[in-house]
Amino acid sequence: MGQKTNPIVNRLGIIMGWQSSWCNNYKDRIKEDFKVRRYIEARLPKGIVSRIFIERTLKFITITIRTSRPALVIGKRGDEVDTIRKELKKLTKKEVQINISEVKRPELDAPLVAKGLVRQLENRISYKKAIKLSIFSAMRMNAQGIRIQISGRLNGSEMARCEIYKEGRISLGTFRADVDYHMAVAHTVYGSIGIKVWIMKGEVYGKRELSPFLGGMQKKQRGNKTYHRKKK
Repeated sequence: MGQKTNPIVNRLGIIMGWQSSWCNNYKDRIKEDFKVRRYIEARLPKGIVSRIFIERTLKFITITIRTSRPALVIGKRGDEVDTIRKELKKLTKKEVQINISEVKRPELDAPLVAKGLVRQLENRISYKKAIKLSIFSAMRMNAQGIRIQISGRLNGSEMARCEIYKEGRISLGTFRADVDYHMAVAHTVYGSIGIKVWIMKGEVYGKRELSPFLGGMQKKQRGNKTYHRKKK
């Protein structure tokens, strides 16, 4: 079953937490979350945002942006993040607080690896060279395993095909295995190319902080720096 489901969804409530924290009014909340994430992804430079966490209260929203380039998100004197906060306030009609969390090792972050491959493919770099470099970088940062699957008209071939590159071990059926996963699409002149990335960072023993909103244990395990930007 671990081979057929999303590795992150499969581990929710066990070693991983939810990316959105709220209840009631499901239809409107999920639509608003989609708009918030789409705006932030479009507003910031491509390939620097890992994940966006949203926590809601009755009249307040806390948004945590995990990124490999916090300086670009914050901007000079915090101008960029203030602009984003004001725009999100108009979009959601609620008070918004934005926290910036730095990803210290982007080579071990599946969304950043997948988006990096998308950027390279769209710039017409050889997919084999890009994938091998990503695998080498991840293993050099002590990943236990990495798997990359790429599908589409590779190198402009007439027939679409699927190729899988793997190094180390990926324990998809083990719930305590900390497997990061992301899927991205590269829009090239030959058509769309799908990319899936699995990265295994190790195994989690004992109790783990499930809240993705900068929980103490999770910060210690992943070694993230956190920047808080409160509303004026």
